[in-house]
Amino acid sequence: MSSFWGPPHSYDNGASVIDLGVVLESGDAPDCNAKNGFFATGHGDFSVVLDRQKQYFYFLFTNYGGDVSEQGVVTARLAFADRANPAGAVHKYYRGEWIEPGIGGHMTPVFKANRAWQREDADSHWGPSMHWNTYLERYVVLMNRSCCKPGWPQEGIYLSSTIDLADPTYWGQPIRILSGDQIGHRPGYYPQVMGVEPGGTDTLAGAVARLYVHGRSTWLLRFSTEEDETVNPPEPDGLPDPSSGTELSQTRVRLPKGRQ
Repeated sequence: MSSFWGPPHSYDNGASVIDLGVVLESGDAPDCNAKNGFFATGHGDFSVVLDRQKQYFYFLFTNYGGDVSEQGVVTARLAFADRANPAGAVHKYYRGEWIEPGIGGHMTPVFKANRAWQREDADSHWGPSMHWNTYLERYVVLMNRSCCKPGWPQEGIYLSSTIDLADPTYWGQPIRILSGDQIGHRPGYYPQVMGVEPGGTDTLAGAVARLYVHGRSTWLLRFSTEEDETVNPPEPDGLPDPSSGTELSQTRVRLPKGRQ
């Protein structure tokens, strides 16, 4: 994918939609010598959340082309007030500022590629999926990682968190929560959570969430903090009934809480 289209708008509950135009585009020419086998350039595999103050929509997505210094998981934002007219209103994060245009602008990666996507042995996180975690009071992202072999196999699923989307330097070092072998089915791409508490979605979850990989969930993801060594968070409603015979593997991740 080389560009993102603005969210279609509807005044009749989806019977018809209005195209709001392209909001993100790489501007890089396709590299016909790329050896990745799938990507010659472009942006793709994006996730969008509205911040808690309802000031900006934040995009996390993968940049697959251009210079390696701008490849990896990158970010951009759109002011909430511009949601009805997003074309030309999205700005990419670059060198500490949200100044570069969404169409063709430069980017400073949040999680930079270690080896370029043009190589057959690319090493990079990709395919971010963000949510707000009500238990941690932090934004959490899940990502894939391709590492060092032809065909960009799934090396593992990684997780990071932040207190402030407006400052991308706050994202923590990604930690691996599942290896490629632990996933157990192929392709093991596109991790995302689904909140199990009332109102839970793929962008809103709590202390326990269903973990989906490539549309399939055989895991529970439990978030914990140092405080949880003595105080365990309550079990939410919405989990499978053990008597039903449904067995889910459990993965526990310890992260900071609040503004730590």
